[in-house]
Amino acid sequence: MSFQLVNIAIPYISRQVSDIWNTTVLFERGKYYHIRASSGKGKSSLIHTLYGLQQKYEGQLQFNGTDCKGLSINQWCEIRSRHLSIVFQDLRLFEEHTALQNLLIKNELTGFTSESIIREYANRLGITHTLDRLVNTLSYGERQRVAIIRALLQPMDCLLLDEPFSHLDNENIQLAASLILESVKKSGATLIVCDLESDQHFPYHQNFLL
Repeated sequence: MSFQLVNIAIPYISRQVSDIWNTTVLFERGKYYHIRASSGKGKSSLIHTLYGLQQKYEGQLQFNGTDCKGLSINQWCEIRSRHLSIVFQDLRLFEEHTALQNLLIKNELTGFTSESIIREYANRLGITHTLDRLVNTLSYGERQRVAIIRALLQPMDCLLLDEPFSHLDNENIQLAASLILESVKKSGATLIVCDLESDQHFPYHQNFLL
């Protein structure tokens, strides 16, 4: 799996000096990338573009050599279900369901693992006590950990993370990062992390300034 960005620009993002916009960038399978930017520079817009949700861009986005602008909705759905996973900045959990229900819904769609493994992940991230609670009763940090686990419940060639640890303390960041790294290594997946600050949570192969 590879993503290549060729002179990508988004009309509502100001023309600026950047390692990403208006240049050629290749994200290779199995490598880890960190993209740093301050608020308003387009982190979420970039993640949404890579995930196929934001298509109002100039230039060319290629997935495995195929121009993504030519992909149908069904083709994008296939890519997302088999190759591309994500943790959104706003998480996008089903707030009227419990934490466990959110995870089981995802796993029922993918058939990727077992409930016992899901519970093991929850235990590792310290949220076992939240599993039977409605998501709208959880703290944001607890919700982030649910969203992180959900993203790992599918096959993937690339994992996109948009400010995944913004409401976690250092101890919980290390626990979450360890689980993520274990999962991407097992899948041989690319890791793309967008965040406000530089970090050392993963052994990045390349760092970019957006």
